Amino acid sequence: MKGGAGRRRTLPGFGLTMGLTLTWLSIIVLIPLAGLFLKSFELDLAQFVDIITSRRTLNALKISFGLAFLAALVNLVMGSIIVWALVRYRFPGRRIFDAIVDVPFALPTAVAGIALTTLFAQNGWLGAPLAELGIKVSYTPLGIFLAMVFIGIPFVVRTVQPVLIDLDPEIEEAAASLGASRWQTVWRVVLPSLFPALLTGFALAFARAVGEYGSVIFIAGNLPNVSEIAPLLIVIRLSEFRYADATAIAVVMLLVSFLVIFVINRLQRWARAQEQAY
Repeated sequence: MKGGAGRRRTLPGFGLTMGLTLTWLSIIVLIPLAGLFLKSFELDLAQFVDIITSRRTLNALKISFGLAFLAALVNLVMGSIIVWALVRYRFPGRRIFDAIVDVPFALPTAVAGIALTTLFAQNGWLGAPLAELGIKVSYTPLGIFLAMVFIGIPFVVRTVQPVLIDLDPEIEEAAASLGASRWQTVWRVVLPSLFPALLTGFALAFARAVGEYGSVIFIAGNLPNVSEIAPLLIVIRLSEFRYADATAIAVVMLLVSFLVIFVINRLQRWARAQEQAY
């Protein structure tokens, strides 16, 4: 039969599964986010603006988002190099290095924070040589940056890796046979194909770094206006029973994160459209 009423769907139980999906997402995601916004409404507009524009809040947001963005950029570059080495080359211990990439996934964040703090302390294995050069890592924004890089690198690698595996090396060989240099092949053949996956990996690494708490607080030093991240400030406000203040900061983080991810998603769609056009 033709028409919407008599058409059989490929997957049975569409109505039931869609209902369960929407219900589950509402319970797990939408209702908590709605509660977050409703709690912030206890503040009037002037109070809300005062909280989010205070010097301590602005510095915490700047540290969280600024360092998360820089860490995601570093992971984008280094993660791409790691993926290329793991996919395009065969060398002894390749599988071991491939497994090491997943360590930040499995390692508890508190353990990662303690390990990084011990390693980069002024008497640590790496901290001591750096201290002799006048570089202090632990209890500084630099330590926060390194922690964010550590927890974000697997997101880029595991997002880009399957795409590069599916990219036929014969395409690169065809480009070379047409006279393209290695850099021309990378910029005009490989990168356009990987661009959507690279943006996805960047977005995931950025989102994870912005919301990271456990591994950062141990190495940050948590000095207000110096090395205090926004998630820690939210916890401090909650411990002070200033729940509306905490939700106001959380709302700002949510809106900024959503805006960044929205822009990245639009860039992904544009990149796919460009790829299909060619």
